[in-house]
Amino acid sequence: MKQSLGRASIRPEKPVYILNSASTVGTKEGQGPLGLLFDKVGEDDMFGCATWEEAESTLQRDAVGLALEKAGVSPDDISFIFAGDLLGQSIATSFGVSSYQIPLLGVYGACSTCGESLALGTMSISGGFAGRVVCVTSSHFASAEKEFRFPLEYGNQRPLSATWTVTGSGAFVLGDEEAMTAARSWGRGCPRAQITGITLGKIVDYGLKDSMNMGACMAPAAASTLEQHFIDFGSQPDDYDKIITGDLGKVGQRVLIDLLREKNYDISVQHMDCGLEIYDAESQDTHAGGSGCGCSAVTLSAYVLKQLEERNWKKVLFLPTGALLSKTSFNEGKSVPGIAHCVVIESVRNR
Repeated sequence: MKQSLGRASIRPEKPVYILNSASTVGTKEGQGPLGLLFDKVGEDDMFGCATWEEAESTLQRDAVGLALEKAGVSPDDISFIFAGDLLGQSIATSFGVSSYQIPLLGVYGACSTCGESLALGTMSISGGFAGRVVCVTSSHFASAEKEFRFPLEYGNQRPLSATWTVTGSGAFVLGDEEAMTAARSWGRGCPRAQITGITLGKIVDYGLKDSMNMGACMAPAAASTLEQHFIDFGSQPDDYDKIITGDLGKVGQRVLIDLLREKNYDISVQHMDCGLEIYDAESQDTHAGGSGCGCSAVTLSAYVLKQLEERNWKKVLFLPTGALLSKTSFNEGKSVPGIAHCVVIESVRNR
């Protein structure tokens, strides 16, 4: 069976399941609307570490450990780990997951990394190259500000278009039919969901240069990937209970809906943005919403998969979005290109 579909999509031949997952977050995220759903909330955002970067590594290490424990497997049962973060040379990942000694494939798609890692993990299992894999990503407000913007001590004002980088990490254990059967025999119950499709995004650059308005920079990439997904799968927005972007925020959400309407796709009813769900707009000062690699990852693990398990939703499109900039490119006056990867996730009990 040919697994490729259309221009940029894949329909896995072998079933690929999300066996289990875990989410670890900071204090601000724990105080938000989803706070009670996260597996672990830090008492402070340093997580007992000396630096912000070490704290982010701890987030990843804890998320992977919790996900493995919940899935009832050990690091030796995992073929590969697909992992990434926002920091230079992915140091949060390399120092975070090294102790597990799982063969590592480091990935970088900025805030779309959760979608990219899930796509690659799904491809490796469906292609017969692995039985179980782990996909994990993270972000930390303070380490991201240090990497991309201004030192926290500077106390700069943030425009209303700016998003707040989520302090959090989401980890997912994916497995094939054999792994799913084994999990059930060990008393681990049903997998959380099944991945049934992928659409990989391309770089889209509208020439925008405002790093404090990344929602607008990333929205064109989200629109491009969604349009290609609808074409490749022959689907429409109302085929899905939710179309879930990662971190467009208020501004990017409006841009995305308008761009797709120009292509005769109306997602206004189905659309949900993780960055708008994770914080309380009234009580938490996050301006346009949340962002960062951890934003979509922890929201998927804690909230979206719960809705699929409980069959409140049966089929969703998960579409994390990334802004492909660095300090160097910004200081050299370059634009902020975007990218987005789409994963179809369905309730297991619906199949």
